[in-house]
Amino acid sequence: MIQEISRGLVVLGCGNMGQALVEGWVEDGLDPQVIWVIEPNPSTELRALGLRINRELPSHPWGVLVAVKPQMLSLALPQVAHLGNGSTLFVSIAAGTTLATFEGALGADTPVIRTMPNTPAAIGQGVTAIVGNANASDAHLAGAERLLNAVGSVVRVETEAQIDAVTGVSGSGPAYVFHLIETLTEAGVAQGLPRETASHLAKATVAGAGALALQSETDPAQLRVNVTSPNGTTQAALEVLMNPNTGFPALVPQAVAAAVKRAQELAKGA
Repeated sequence: MIQEISRGLVVLGCGNMGQALVEGWVEDGLDPQVIWVIEPNPSTELRALGLRINRELPSHPWGVLVAVKPQMLSLALPQVAHLGNGSTLFVSIAAGTTLATFEGALGADTPVIRTMPNTPAAIGQGVTAIVGNANASDAHLAGAERLLNAVGSVVRVETEAQIDAVTGVSGSGPAYVFHLIETLTEAGVAQGLPRETASHLAKATVAGAGALALQSETDPAQLRVNVTSPNGTTQAALEVLMNPNTGFPALVPQAVAAAVKRAQELAKGA
């Protein structure tokens, strides 16, 4: 973990995602006594970690993780606003909240990094995209990566606008996959499988295929070809799924575009 964190790391809000991160840091060896948590309803598990919960904050902490829900920001940020415009780095996992919003609340000279994690972070299998404002240095970005690696992998994007695209692909993406599992299960039931069996097959298939795609050096398109025998069962199914008008090539881009559009609207307060 980052040596400078000995100055203190403040977690503003500690719900599911915040707690997953804190647990990951402690598991990685970070001293719980350098973590300050501001959380009105800390869980029993959180209390058991030995953190400084709802205590007076250090004067110059290394960083503040903003992990409150976006609608609570206006109430929560004033509690840490005095740490802005200085050396303290602010890392936000608050969805749809722009860098400009934080600069307005904390001061224009505040280093801020905006992130977009996803829900598999709860089991250490998430992926998080990050982007910093003009005050965020390479050292700040590297530090944020180290923190967020506790719950999965991290990628940097070049512009804040790309965070909306990340939202459409990986931020909302788990829901797309869960729905695929739902529909694959129902399809199995419709073909005569017991629901429990169909559900297990669907979950395990999606999990295994995802793991293979992630670990293999082979392109996913080639992995698909490898499974598809000419005139076989997989080809018959793919002719439906790959239909350019009604299949995945039409539906998935529409779904992602809809998510991106809504992310842009939320960032504008719509």
